[in-house]
Amino acid sequence: MKISYNWLKQYINIDLEADKIADILTDIGLEVSGVEQFQSVEGGLKGLVIGKVITKIKHPDADKLTVTTVDIGTGELLNIVCGAPNVETDQKVVVATVGATLYGESDSFKIKKTKIRGVESVGMICAEDEIGLGNSHEGIMVLDKTAKIGTPACEYFKIETDTVFDIDLTPNRIDSASHYGVARDLAAYLRQEQNIELIKPDVSSFKTDNNNYPIYVLVDNEDACPRYSGITISGIEVKESPSWLKSRLKAIGLKPINNIVDISNYILHETGQPLHAFDADKIAGKEVIIKTLKNKSKFITLDEIERELSNNDLMICNKNEGMCIAGVFGGQKSGVSSETKNIFIESAYFNPVWVRKTARRHGLNTDSSFRFERGADPNITVYTLKRAALLIKEIAGGKISSEIVDIYPNPVKNKMVELLFQNINRLIGYKIEKDRIKNILKSLEINIVAEKDSGLLLEIPTYRVDVTREADIIEEILRIYGYNNIEITSKVNSTIQYFQKPDKEQLTNIISDMLSYSGFNEIMSNSLTKKEYYKKTETCKFENSVDIYNPLSKDLNSLRQTLIFGGLEAISYNINRKNSNLKLYEFGNCYHYHPNIKSNEKLDKYSEEEHLALFITGEQNKSNWNTADKDTSFFLLKTYVENVLIRLRIDIDKIKIEHVSNDIFNEALKYSYNEKEIAIFGIVNQDIKNDFDISQDVFYADIFWTKLLKIIGNIKLKYTPLFKYPEVKRDLALLLEKNIEFEQIKALAYKTENRLIKDINLFDYYQGDKIDKNKKSYAISFILQDENKTLTDKQIDKVINNLIRIFEKEFDAKIR
Repeated sequence: MKISYNWLKQYINIDLEADKIADILTDIGLEVSGVEQFQSVEGGLKGLVIGKVITKIKHPDADKLTVTTVDIGTGELLNIVCGAPNVETDQKVVVATVGATLYGESDSFKIKKTKIRGVESVGMICAEDEIGLGNSHEGIMVLDKTAKIGTPACEYFKIETDTVFDIDLTPNRIDSASHYGVARDLAAYLRQEQNIELIKPDVSSFKTDNNNYPIYVLVDNEDACPRYSGITISGIEVKESPSWLKSRLKAIGLKPINNIVDISNYILHETGQPLHAFDADKIAGKEVIIKTLKNKSKFITLDEIERELSNNDLMICNKNEGMCIAGVFGGQKSGVSSETKNIFIESAYFNPVWVRKTARRHGLNTDSSFRFERGADPNITVYTLKRAALLIKEIAGGKISSEIVDIYPNPVKNKMVELLFQNINRLIGYKIEKDRIKNILKSLEINIVAEKDSGLLLEIPTYRVDVTREADIIEEILRIYGYNNIEITSKVNSTIQYFQKPDKEQLTNIISDMLSYSGFNEIMSNSLTKKEYYKKTETCKFENSVDIYNPLSKDLNSLRQTLIFGGLEAISYNINRKNSNLKLYEFGNCYHYHPNIKSNEKLDKYSEEEHLALFITGEQNKSNWNTADKDTSFFLLKTYVENVLIRLRIDIDKIKIEHVSNDIFNEALKYSYNEKEIAIFGIVNQDIKNDFDISQDVFYADIFWTKLLKIIGNIKLKYTPLFKYPEVKRDLALLLEKNIEFEQIKALAYKTENRLIKDINLFDYYQGDKIDKNKKSYAISFILQDENKTLTDKQIDKVINNLIRIFEKEFDAKIR
């Protein structure tokens, strides 16, 4: 939001440096993100002066050029070649001297000393469009004869310079979405140190001239329009606005249109109350009806776009049709034009929810909807009507031709809040004098209804929609008192808190650090995603999506059920930018809707769980002189998954492993612990990757983080000392049937000898033309260790022979 310093000075008499004002505004919660300079004419006419044409002769080598001498008050005449047909001697003109820059409509150029067809030219006599003072290029500007030679053009034309503050307004501070609102806060702060008066524009001179043009108003939907005010002005002249008004609007980035529209915009940015002007002669039946229209009704807005209305869009209508989308955008047919002579001015309070939904539905974001969505002041509508009517009479002429129509069946009352002094000191941690507190409240136009030793009873004005509680009042006091004025005490307070184990945040940081050290980059995907993703999967079902009632777009219309699609979007984005070797991880919540759960069941229809996703793709490492190219693989991902589980104290040997294949994975492993799924990982199905234009292999792991935290919270740690006696390693090469899995061998081995076997590993696997096609070869190592003594060869051989015997018996294994 842009705020003009010159405009602020209309309401508060200050002359502080702009940087000081920016600091104060930031301190009181209106953060200034930038300060820029504005000039009513670009360049400020720097280097341009008033001159007098002394002589004029025809150019010797050009029929359409004239050679002049011009006096600019320096004592030396300038020789200037001019191409304008209307240049004459004794004219007072605007001269651009050498070094001056002229800013045209599309480009700028610098005046230089030059020769034109062999004749020297030192400067330029200017037309009004060349210096930004008009649109005419028929000839040079001829000034009044009283113009003083040598006067800088910026002084002669009274060029206005201004400082503009760019304020990052937070959504709750709609009370300051105007120049008067900012001035009110600024005055409240400055009043703590000096006597500053806040000047509110006076409307006491308002009166009705006649009642010749009444407009009947009917509010059909009082919920959507709690208050509607209007007035008619007849006999106006629609024309260009005066320079002061155009300068005010241009300073804050608005383009002047005509005096009526400009006054409406001026009032909006002055008071924060949107207005709308209708051509009164185009109001059929002289009736204004505030209602909704039939679903899918057509309506053409001011931008000449035909829009399809919802039956939940509030409309300002005449007797026959809609004229304006209430609080959002005007209509093409009823707007003010150069032929307009009579106008009806609307000043209303619309329900913020209705305006917000309509604006989102049509993708419209206007200055009007911005304010109505956040909560305009319902008790300012009549004041702004009077202010607008007086300005229109002053600038556009005309007569006020009706009484003010004000339909306000259920007036919004000021909120009452009780404030205790002890709570101010408790929340701020600092004692502020009672007189200072009362002064701040009065400066913010918060009325003190009653006063006790213990506190105050306060009446909150309706424009402060964000102040509803005692804590809000205390925040207002602290904001104006100044956060920087609170002394930092040397006293240290501490509390003893019990943290439930396991500490989720600590474990998340531990795993994040571990993955980052392993070369992973963390990503953060949007929780909102495209519901269409789930039409192609049975693993994540379409009907289980949690839908958004008012989505920003079709691509963000549902809460995610899985982290895979956000990760694939990130991978696709990187691959398209030549970054195809990726290791990514993400912690994020996933959401599900369960339509089959009945309302009388204790289970919730909605569920939310946190997951940890790992993605690897591309090359594992870049080739160099001693390392060959190596692509990422399923087994590399398996290593990372198991490292995460081990770091969380999960016993890998107790994990149940299953092979799975579904519409997300070509091949995958599912890990379960104590009959609960804790992870699934594998290679992503090509059909899924096709939606993201990914051709290279992507390996994805989904770790059920919420379930894991519950599991590790129940794991009791036991201390086991290091064994004194050495371990022994023995290897077996087994020829087995193709369908026998390593997990079966592992389970049988532990069952056969659970005391001495400490670890079992598969270190080689072979299946090929050197053995039967229905066979495969496993090379397995067994780690043996006795906790109480050193193993002898006899004991070791006994264990190995028992293993061979049981493998031969149960699996028909052959020892190679």
